[in-house]
Amino acid sequence: MAPQTFTIASIPADGVGKEVVAAGRRVLDVLAEQSGGRFAFEWEEFPWGCGYYEQTGKMMADDGLDTLKAFDAIYFGAVGWENVPDHISLWGLRLNITQNFDQWANVRPVKFLPGVQSPLRKADDTELDWVVVRENSEGEYAGLGGRNLSGRGPGNEVALQTALFTEKGCERIMRFAFDLARTRTVKKVSSVTKSNAQQYGMVLWDDVFKRVSLDYPDVATESVLVDAMSAKFILHPEELSVVVASNLNADILSDLGSALAGSLGVAASANLNPERRFPSMFEPVHGSAPDIAGQGISNPIGAIASAALMLDHFGLHDEARRVEAAIEAATASGALTRDIGGTSDTAAVTEAIVHALQTALTPA
Repeated sequence: MAPQTFTIASIPADGVGKEVVAAGRRVLDVLAEQSGGRFAFEWEEFPWGCGYYEQTGKMMADDGLDTLKAFDAIYFGAVGWENVPDHISLWGLRLNITQNFDQWANVRPVKFLPGVQSPLRKADDTELDWVVVRENSEGEYAGLGGRNLSGRGPGNEVALQTALFTEKGCERIMRFAFDLARTRTVKKVSSVTKSNAQQYGMVLWDDVFKRVSLDYPDVATESVLVDAMSAKFILHPEELSVVVASNLNADILSDLGSALAGSLGVAASANLNPERRFPSMFEPVHGSAPDIAGQGISNPIGAIASAALMLDHFGLHDEARRVEAAIEAATASGALTRDIGGTSDTAAVTEAIVHALQTALTPA
């Protein structure tokens, strides 16, 4: 029987993105080799990013979106470099893809790994495991607004940044969060807003959450203001399971969660188009890290854990769990990059994870 072949567009982009995407591809290719011909990955790499911008004045090719539509998934590294303003690099590539492919569900698990010291004392003796579900298509990152009145002279320009909240956008991300909660040991959804100060969009969010929750009587709920939830991440993280929030709030909270787990370098994410009208995109949440780019010391765990999320998207759930177990085995053995207290380089951590995959198939 011919293997099931998944076509993946690889976009390493900038800085350490190149290093960690290569690490993730290595792990996935090893899995394919071990599958006994059940599945295979077909890769095509694209050179888009800030280097491409320097050559062409564009972050990606004009027909880039049309090209990407043909793939089963997109594997992304990191975007940003000193030669391009951040808002241009972000909107020109990553957000260009997520917005146009309606990747409206951004999933960011918070995983505490063995051997990785958390700054959170509670992590030493409490089992912690939660996931942030981020509305990824509208909210504060909808891109609506403008800058005007510069003709009035210095100090007189006006900028408007409009947050967009729709009932459809709120409802679909909340139902996604509730459905996810039903698959977890602790069936609970925590909704995060700032509706006491933002009385229109976020009150709409609260109203939709109350309505949607009625369809999930088996799932516990709570509504928490974002400042209070920031404190809860630190003081009572054991009470969390699925946290759903708007684009900006979830972006900030998920980075906080990753820092509590030890480093942004271990954090994975999936940008999903759940209807599968477009390919979904999988990426680590860390940036391009110009200060260490090219040195071979970046942490590949976030990218490899993102590859596990991609495996889940492909329906390869057992393989996804194997990758996650291999990551835990590697960190427990002391294969740690310097951002999480170790001395291993990117290649050594990657090979430790590959070794764990191979050892798991070897009879005792």
